Amino acid sequence: MIKIKDIKFSVKKYEYKKPFHITNSVRTEAFNVEVELITSNGIISKAEASPSFRVCGENSDTVMSVADKARGVLAGKDIKRYGNVFNDLKSSVDSPSLKAALEFSILEALCKESGIKVWNFLGGVKKEIETDKTVVISNIKDMVLEAANIKKEGFKILKIKVGENVDKDIEIMAEIYKKTKGMKYIVDANTGYTPKQAVYFAKKLYSRGIDISVYEQPVDRNDIKGLRYVRFKSPYPVAADESVKTIDDAVNLIKKEACDFINIKIMKMGFSNALSIIQLARANDIKLMIGCMSESSLGIKQSVHLACGLGCFDFCDLDSHLLLNEKRNRGEFIQNKNIIKIC
Repeated sequence: MIKIKDIKFSVKKYEYKKPFHITNSVRTEAFNVEVELITSNGIISKAEASPSFRVCGENSDTVMSVADKARGVLAGKDIKRYGNVFNDLKSSVDSPSLKAALEFSILEALCKESGIKVWNFLGGVKKEIETDKTVVISNIKDMVLEAANIKKEGFKILKIKVGENVDKDIEIMAEIYKKTKGMKYIVDANTGYTPKQAVYFAKKLYSRGIDISVYEQPVDRNDIKGLRYVRFKSPYPVAADESVKTIDDAVNLIKKEACDFINIKIMKMGFSNALSIIQLARANDIKLMIGCMSESSLGIKQSVHLACGLGCFDFCDLDSHLLLNEKRNRGEFIQNKNIIKIC
């Protein structure tokens, strides 16, 4: 038996290198909650919760407000019976990002005791993954320059934020394409378009010979009918992101044939729920990508282990740590341009 002896929580502030502008949202800083779990035999495991008020209605204050309750629920629990521990956590703590951090820290502590790493425990399919890098909303000149610089850095997949002005977005994509031919593109509207605007955008790009690998969350998160409309009218595969936070959300999307991809983010669904949604998607031939909120390298580590362990993601959007001013990499992985490799 290995008991949870203590859990420490602390809020860490990170500044973005440049304003993180997506549809109807601009952020210059992120407040994440670090978790340090200590077991009865002296094992220490560290993880991070990166809450999103826009997506899940939580922030660092709300996470910290339930931290003591989480500590009380988990105190003295045996990490070798982690399934029961996860169930206790799910039934008592309503914070997906905190559950993600705590569940990962429990798994990591168990793996440390066993002499393996979490990615081995989850399947050990890959030891490295390829990530994209993101171009946020700005003026056309700056977005094109940023895209060109990302290509020069060695990235092969570009994620472009759009969704506030459909005609401007078409022009931006056309100009980015001229400077970055040969790259793959993930276009993320972050719920910004109406269904008709989303289809208009996609067909205009297609008519110009611009291929999109993933067309992410083009419409409002609650407009599942609209998402389905875009999926069947668009020449590009459509991903659900904001529309899927729970297992029930995933079931509904699949039943209504509303998406080609599901974007897994452990911060919006928790670690164990993410595993369940992944299994559900794979059983129904839905493709998968994995994304992030505003995690530092410590938080990105959690998704890297998930992605490497399962090896089931067509695209990895794990670049938030590259967008933050962080003094050093604490994720226990090596970043070589677009490749992330577990140490």
